[in-house]
Amino acid sequence: MSPQPIDDLLAGPPPTQLPDDHPQVREGLDTGEDPARLAADHPASTLAWAVLAEQTLAGPDGSGDDPGTARAVTAYAYARTGYHRGLDALRRAGWRGQGPIPADHEPNQGFLRALLALSLAAGLVGEDDEAERCAQFLRDSGTSPDEVARLVE
Repeated sequence: MSPQPIDDLLAGPPPTQLPDDHPQVREGLDTGEDPARLAADHPASTLAWAVLAEQTLAGPDGSGDDPGTARAVTAYAYARTGYHRGLDALRRAGWRGQGPIPADHEPNQGFLRALLALSLAAGLVGEDDEAERCAQFLRDSGTSPDEVARLVE
């Protein structure tokens, strides 16, 4: 008689790895294509929305100095779009609201970057609770805001 496999109920859910649904967005960004055009052509791409939010937060000179209200609100909208597109993709990939979303898996990085941008932009528009929830979501996903910020460098 063969023993029944035993599931480790304390191990938690397995890591979620998104499929590489939009490699053309990453390739386009690498070759300098306009992220707004890429987002329009591939609206389900979390990476395109994350880059739009990051660039808006950084400003035209890339300094990231006080973005002002209009830029902060625009970045918030871009990041929120990427976040929601990412949640949809995570659910399709089997994610059930918890568990690791590894930052070293390249297709996950667009969602994680959108989540960090949402945290930053939420703080700028006075949504402090949301800013902290997003930062905590990153930590609960097995990464940190600092680790995700290094993906942008």
